Amino acid sequence: MDFFSSMNISSSALSAERTRMNLISSNLANANVTRTPEGGPYKRKDAVFAATPVANPFSRVLDGATAQQVRTVGVSEIVEDQNPPRLQYDPSHPDANPQGYVAMPNVNTVEEMTDMISATRTYEANVTAVQAAKSMALKTLEIGR
Repeated sequence: MDFFSSMNISSSALSAERTRMNLISSNLANANVTRTPEGGPYKRKDAVFAATPVANPFSRVLDGATAQQVRTVGVSEIVEDQNPPRLQYDPSHPDANPQGYVAMPNVNTVEEMTDMISATRTYEANVTAVQAAKSMALKTLEIGR
């Protein structure tokens, strides 16, 4: 594996975590939305990550069994949470049902904040990995001096 492979892997993780962070932000922003164009309250969204093999150069393919199985990460799909909306008693709300309950989004603010911390830490770890790979490449170039 070369330096560019490690940077490519970390950059794919940075992109995936950025998508995850955007979804978390959207979930938090819509935590009280009771009307959507699809009808009903907002539904929480989450990213599904999937590992994909890095395309090996021709020389690595010839190595066969000795080639390392390196994988990048990407968002394979964005899914809506299928949990039912939570019902909140508010008979004065315009979207209240005849019993006075309003269907609120299935967004748990504490869970979203925990996910945000996790996404931030993973993003920071991958930035550190890119910086380490860059530093190693620069040190390698200094050998020839």
